[in-house]
Amino acid sequence: MAGLSINFAGIKSPNPFWLASAPPTNMGSMVERAFDAGWGGAVWKTLGEPIVNVSSRLAGLDHNGQKLIGLNNIELITDRSLEVNLKEVAECKKRYPNHAVIVSLMVESKKEAWQEIVKRSQDTGCDGFELNFGCPHGMSERGMGSAMGQVPEYTCMVTEWVKEVSEIPVIVKLTPNVAHIGPPGRAAMKGGADAVSLINTINSVMGVDVDTMVPYPNVNGKAAHGGYCGPAVKPIALNMVSELARDPEFNIPISGIGGISTWRDAVEFMLLGAGSVQVCTAVMHYGYRIVEDMIDGLNYYLDEKGFASVNDIVGKSVNRVTDWGNLDLNYDVKAHVNEEHCIRCNLCYIACEDGAHQSFEFVQSNGHRYPRVIEEECVGCNLCALVCPSPGAITMERRDDGANPQTWRERTTVIDP
Repeated sequence: MAGLSINFAGIKSPNPFWLASAPPTNMGSMVERAFDAGWGGAVWKTLGEPIVNVSSRLAGLDHNGQKLIGLNNIELITDRSLEVNLKEVAECKKRYPNHAVIVSLMVESKKEAWQEIVKRSQDTGCDGFELNFGCPHGMSERGMGSAMGQVPEYTCMVTEWVKEVSEIPVIVKLTPNVAHIGPPGRAAMKGGADAVSLINTINSVMGVDVDTMVPYPNVNGKAAHGGYCGPAVKPIALNMVSELARDPEFNIPISGIGGISTWRDAVEFMLLGAGSVQVCTAVMHYGYRIVEDMIDGLNYYLDEKGFASVNDIVGKSVNRVTDWGNLDLNYDVKAHVNEEHCIRCNLCYIACEDGAHQSFEFVQSNGHRYPRVIEEECVGCNLCALVCPSPGAITMERRDDGANPQTWRERTTVIDP
């Protein structure tokens, strides 16, 4: 059986599955129950100067009967005292010496404040720090969180302050609320960060109650923008992780966060460059024990593919992500309807007719009316296969011979030397 243990930027963990800094890591008893369930590490809910949270903190996005494809929160950092948290961190690490205990930190942008909380926190015996430069609400309005992470110079400066006094690895948590993730990632590395984690939550307003006209979550008739997370953000997170992993100027480890619910999600992040993964929303929805399926699934995947360790798959897909201009313009696929699997719902026809390239017609076959692809009109966009509810009914089949690949950059160079 493959080994799941990792050494992430000097932080050892029995597996790559960590709880993200959030409500599931709010106190020692919770983290200890998570470790008992099988989690390899936990990032403690962010410590700093105690704050007062509002009541009514979460709002969910449901779709077609599926609950919580997205979650919006306006909760801030811990509202428990620093002394109590540090005591519980120390006790937890003592009881679970082989698990990764990372302390998330956020204080005002003053060198003395950062270095003081680092010194106090590392006395607990924790394995590392995560600097919260990503929180998009509440704390950012006080000059913390994403207000730091959106300015690369601040990211670098605060990281340097922490590294001056930290005796353990430092992870910088990046905000996705930027145009490009490269500059803050490189700034963290320049400041001496041992690793980065991403993504934190995305600025969002979840929705509005059309009867009361009050947005969600309702706090006495008003609402505020919050942080969006959950399965719906996974594609955004994967893009940002892969963007950093492809950056030739960036070469420190990445901890992947954003919409991870299953072992397959975790593997996708690892293939695109993440050496560990962090989970929050799925645990808030289903509980700590989801990690059991994650561990079993990852074990099975590594064994099936012939990999000996988690590290063997990290970054395996990075070189397959490129810019649009490097894609093969001569690659040609067409949709094909397999009648034995077709349930004749006609969704493919409707989607293509009203939303794509009018590439379907109807034919009589075996006494039934079936959709059929007009190959001369089909551009291989995949829409019909995506909307089809019957597995195997529509397949995308290659029509070119692969003999003459040509990218847009190559074509424009030939046209305009």
